[in-house]
Amino acid sequence: MDKVKGSMEVLSDMQITADTIGMDAHSKIILRNKEVLAIILGEVIAEYKGYTRKEVMDFIEMDSMSSEMEVSSGRTNTQVQGDNPEFVQLNEKTSYFDLVFRAKNPLLSTKDVFVSLHMDIEPQKTYQPGYPVEKRGFYYLARQLSSQLSLTTENTDYGQLEKCYSIWICKDDIPKKAQYSVSVYETINTKNTSLHHAKKESYDLMTLVIIKLGNVVYNGEKEDEYYELLRFLDTIMSPHKEDFMDKVKEYIDFSENEELWKEVTRVSGLGLSIFREGLEEGLEKGLERGIEEGIQKGRTEGIQAFIEDHLEEKIPKEKSLEKLQRRFQLTEEKAIEYYERFAKNV
Repeated sequence: MDKVKGSMEVLSDMQITADTIGMDAHSKIILRNKEVLAIILGEVIAEYKGYTRKEVMDFIEMDSMSSEMEVSSGRTNTQVQGDNPEFVQLNEKTSYFDLVFRAKNPLLSTKDVFVSLHMDIEPQKTYQPGYPVEKRGFYYLARQLSSQLSLTTENTDYGQLEKCYSIWICKDDIPKKAQYSVSVYETINTKNTSLHHAKKESYDLMTLVIIKLGNVVYNGEKEDEYYELLRFLDTIMSPHKEDFMDKVKEYIDFSENEELWKEVTRVSGLGLSIFREGLEEGLEKGLERGIEEGIQKGRTEGIQAFIEDHLEEKIPKEKSLEKLQRRFQLTEEKAIEYYERFAKNV
């Protein structure tokens, strides 16, 4: 089977989310890992058909996932915090993407030109929140698309617009006949009254994917369409069962790095502690946003503890930075920033 190599971060996050009951904030923890994203994207992104999961993982622009960019219909390309680009406008309710990032579009990119796909992943506890999830999905797509251009003028180059995907993973309140299914909605050309028509890339700019899971164990057949995707998501986004790791190892390979297995208990314990601290802080605020803020605070404290331990053990800076990037999925610049910040305390 096509596997990707697993990092310490994804292994730790799988331990943190072991008792996940369905809260969106819990799901976002595991979905931030590029190994997990590569499996999802490889199954639903048309541009990635025929590519291996390792290749898809390499397409993901991890820097874009941690960049501080606000996207607003009224104020495009200003800055806010981190993984949740924020839509803000006067008199408009603030809303947040759960997880947005860019990834390479291999069909349009060349040696000299890099073209991105703009991705949005939305884990949802319920498929029936009181309005059609599909309409909200297209609203998010429209905001992703419009955010790519600054204020429009007569000189605006609309040719710069790049394709957007919004992927919704719904877990509960799924009609029985729709459980464990995938729906894809996209912009298509339905009629031409002449032989001339535009190239597909000129109008194929928005695709909405709705993945509907269920509240029972997935028992699909291998020949079913999206079997691997539904089986994988059903495994990682539900409370872990005894065969959890056996199933996960069919998709993500941890075997080549013995260090991962030696340290998993210690790091998982740290991760669980971080998660619980974040959860408690978030619950005090009474908002899922608060939960995420708490988790982020705990994550930063975990990074600090990691750096201070390495300094006390006199581990070389270069090796510490390398491990920081791998275990916490940081860019080199961010790892250096954290290292210099917390090294001052030791």
